[in-house]
Amino acid sequence: MNADFKVIIIAIFDTNNFANKAMTDIHGKPMIQHVFDCAKKSGASDIVIATDSARVGMNAEDFGATVCMLVDEDLKGIDRLASVADKMGWSDETIVVNLPGDAPLTPGSIISQVAENLLEQADIDCAVLYSMVSHDVAIRESSVIIVVDHADNVMYFSRNPIPHQQADAILSAEYKCTIEINAYRAGLLRIYSNLPSSQPDQAEHIEELKFLFNGMKIHAAEANNLIGHRVLTEEDVEKVKIQIAPNR
Repeated sequence: MNADFKVIIIAIFDTNNFANKAMTDIHGKPMIQHVFDCAKKSGASDIVIATDSARVGMNAEDFGATVCMLVDEDLKGIDRLASVADKMGWSDETIVVNLPGDAPLTPGSIISQVAENLLEQADIDCAVLYSMVSHDVAIRESSVIIVVDHADNVMYFSRNPIPHQQADAILSAEYKCTIEINAYRAGLLRIYSNLPSSQPDQAEHIEELKFLFNGMKIHAAEANNLIGHRVLTEEDVEKVKIQIAPNR
């Protein structure tokens, strides 16, 4: 099945990131252009780069991207995606996939996978992907771990390794770690800010927990490929350069 879906690449980075991260040069092209090229390989009908930087916006237009300027500094996470959907005039049924702006090695196949997962299941409100990781990766601050039920619907998200290993014997050597490529219907994005919050989503600082608290279903599937190295620090740039062909 070929899903009709849109991709939003958010190119806004907080003070914990290094300066001009989106414009970091990787073999003669800014990182954000490499991310855009990944999205093009997914078969998305539209790809939008959302940014608060005029420099990033003008550069993105130069390499052919649709740009949506974000001017409300109070918007975060899912509310940013909703703002883009509104500005683009997308219907509530439009499938929207978020792609991190610092993931220049992402295979197009996993972007289309999460969109198709949502399209194929009418009773699902959101779709996420995960990779199996070791305990050493699961305990990293940046990792978000999930547990799922028998139907692969998410039961909980946590920034700690779950399930917790209380027994002396190790029950599981791997954990399901989300890769931050999710699919939503635009209508779900639009109601997010009005949903009641809960102690878990505020404590874990994981937006999808708000959906679970309000009775919505989130389906999880193992990604059909690896997302590749993320550019979280300046040191990561050199690692990514090694993995990206110079002529890409």
